[in-house]
Amino acid sequence: MDRLQAMEVFVGVVDTGSFTRAAERLRMPKATVTTLVQSLESHLKVKLLNRTTRRVSVTADGAAYYERCVRILAEVDETENVLARTASSPRGRLRVDVPGSFGRHMLIPALPEFFARYPDIRLEVGCSDRVVDLIEEGVDCVVRGGDLVDSSLVARRVGTLEFVTCATPAYLSRFGVPQHPRDLTRHQCVNYFSAKTDKMFEWTFARDGERIALPLTGCVAVNDGDAYLAAGRAGLGLIHAAVAQVKSELENGALVQVLSDWKSDPLSIYVMYPQNRHLSAKVRVFVDWIAEIFAQRGFSYHARNGAA
Repeated sequence: MDRLQAMEVFVGVVDTGSFTRAAERLRMPKATVTTLVQSLESHLKVKLLNRTTRRVSVTADGAAYYERCVRILAEVDETENVLARTASSPRGRLRVDVPGSFGRHMLIPALPEFFARYPDIRLEVGCSDRVVDLIEEGVDCVVRGGDLVDSSLVARRVGTLEFVTCATPAYLSRFGVPQHPRDLTRHQCVNYFSAKTDKMFEWTFARDGERIALPLTGCVAVNDGDAYLAAGRAGLGLIHAAVAQVKSELENGALVQVLSDWKSDPLSIYVMYPQNRHLSAKVRVFVDWIAEIFAQRGFSYHARNGAA
């Protein structure tokens, strides 16, 4: 029996609560997972897991052994990565999940640079705005924006999104240019709703100590960044979008900024990972690289003042 492999399998079963999900996460047959756990229990002469037809739970002995296994595996991983760093390249599989628009337009195009630096990392990228269970799904880290609600995750802020209000020249020519945020109640506005809660996001504006938060009406609402930009470009109404997302459209005149003397609440962007996991070298270099992307690829860009 490979004891380290058996420890890794046992930790996977505890993390996912299932032999089947652990097998999927570790990419090995379920029978192998079952055999390794049974061999480990036989070797230790203790019962680590309680098994029923519906669920798997950890015993008291199993819980104590799990904590030690996590530390041992983290130390082994770090030792291997120290050697990898000595060879100037972290290595291994790294699974991340990022918002769809960020993944398609910023992360994926920049990956040649990442692999030029770290050719021994095998990257698996999920592009979605859905809620991800990092432990159960075997995800090393996620990139997300907004308020932090999951205290079980470690979060590092890597950037901030600034927002602008804009529309196509044709829309503004037809419906007029709003001069005050409250004018938006008489306009068509494309709304964005949360993929997690279905809640519509308010548009916020601040100037000279005055702050306004508006729920706005429109003919369409979406929950994907690319779809949101497409709706704005199609002239379906005003959009309240991240500057980095609409930078090229503002520069080439496809969209025009309005209410430029009002500021909107910025959105903090975080890389998050489980706090009960050692931050390995491959995760550390990925987090640092993501921070570089936010610093170098338009997130410090300030939209030009626009007028219809």
